[in-house]
Amino acid sequence: MLAQSSAFTLIEIVISAALMSLILVSAYFCLSSAVASQKIVESRSETLQNARIAMEMMSADLRCASPLSTKIEFLGSHRMIGEVEGDNLDFGTHNYTPKHANEGDFCETSYFLKKDPQFDRYALWRRRDPTPDPEPLAGGRLEEIARGVRSLKFEYYDGFDWYDDWGDINGAAKIENSLKDHPNLSGMPESVRITLTLDVGRPAAGKDASEPPLVFQTIARLNLSAIAAQTSSTSASNRVSNTSGQEAPPEGAPQ
Repeated sequence: MLAQSSAFTLIEIVISAALMSLILVSAYFCLSSAVASQKIVESRSETLQNARIAMEMMSADLRCASPLSTKIEFLGSHRMIGEVEGDNLDFGTHNYTPKHANEGDFCETSYFLKKDPQFDRYALWRRRDPTPDPEPLAGGRLEEIARGVRSLKFEYYDGFDWYDDWGDINGAAKIENSLKDHPNLSGMPESVRITLTLDVGRPAAGKDASEPPLVFQTIARLNLSAIAAQTSSTSASNRVSNTSGQEAPPEGAPQ
């Protein structure tokens, strides 16, 4: 009596190969999805870290903000760079540690956007000048704070309303020639609202980011603004009293 053969049939082999293919394809898709998710998480984590550092640097400088010069106390300019909102901000701050001789804790500070030609995106830059001179809006050192910036917006609060601009680069000329009350043309704001929009990850040159941008916002209170306003009002009242309330010289005194 012949023994029965225990080999696989053709149908069993085809079914086994099909099941193995399904398992391998499913494993590949799971692995690919896990790798893509990891890249997204890493990109978002890097963007969140960059935003946290940038917002903290701007907030720390603004909390210690002080008048920039005798002519320009605080200057915030709303501007558009093509279709990108890229505001400028110039002020003085005491958030600075002297690093060289003849330096104090006062530092001229600017924040602005500059285009990054490598990725066709904008980067956030900070200018710091710890040696004040007759040109408060120039000089100093530049440092890059964050890349992949979609927009940068500053808004200024005077205690009643929010304004897109603050200060006048021409000094008091605009105030003297205006019949309207413009509280945002002189002095310093009470608070500054910062809105920063960043791309997720680092897009290749000439290509758009696959992820939608992330928007970050915070409000920085200027702790020294009340002191600066009180000092300026006291100086103004002293000048008025000195000019209008002078005592008459005694009789016989030289005029």
